[in-house]
Amino acid sequence: LSSVDLFTGIGSPVIIDSSMITGEPIPVNKSTDDKVSSGTINGNQSFLMKAEKVGSDTLLSQIIQMVNDASRSRAPIQKLADTVSGYFVPIVVIIAVVTFAVWAIWGPEPAYVYALVNAIAVLIIACPCALGLATPMSVMVGVGKGAQNGVLIKNAEALEKMDKVDTLIIDKTGTITEGKPTVEKMGSFDNGFTESEVLQFIVSLNSQSEHPLAEATVKYGKEQNAEFLNADGFNAVTGKGVEGKVNSKEVALGNAKMM
Repeated sequence: LSSVDLFTGIGSPVIIDSSMITGEPIPVNKSTDDKVSSGTINGNQSFLMKAEKVGSDTLLSQIIQMVNDASRSRAPIQKLADTVSGYFVPIVVIIAVVTFAVWAIWGPEPAYVYALVNAIAVLIIACPCALGLATPMSVMVGVGKGAQNGVLIKNAEALEKMDKVDTLIIDKTGTITEGKPTVEKMGSFDNGFTESEVLQFIVSLNSQSEHPLAEATVKYGKEQNAEFLNADGFNAVTGKGVEGKVNSKEVALGNAKMM
């Protein structure tokens, strides 16, 4: 799904990793007539799709365009800087001209050399160009660095107003979180199985899965030095979980629908 917005035309659900758009680390299920976006990643199942938008009409292109527009937008403070520059620049130029004239008339020999050097020194030290360039350069760098770190800034005004923000409300997982699931605690609800045995079954079966939740449990198992057992007949059930045999025992891992 590299360059177009698509919709699926499939008989059974497929798993799409939409973290690039939504920030959600867990892939989502897509069924017939659901929409998928350019830049997202298909799972392990093929499907038919129709391109409804291409090129600049895709969501990914619109995000890129938004970042470009934001970097070129004008912050409110820039209006003040431009107003000041409108008076400051000609004043500095006049002072430089006066400096040149004073040194050329009353300065020591070589008078014109001293006059030129001091006139240029006035321009460099006053640096009227910096006043007009500072704000747009800051906006461009700020928006660009934000985009590199996954933060999209709508415009320069929003960037300026962030200085006054004292309360931040986040409405989506993955915005400031780690962006991937981790296992915090594991236990057993059956006295016939210890926690270490449950962990063995889970990591042994999930070691053959590429799902983010499976990877999280396998990582946790390695941290706990769990023993990996032989797993056969592995089968991933879309939208539900996985099943297979671990040491000849039938094992199923998944959500309530799977159970």
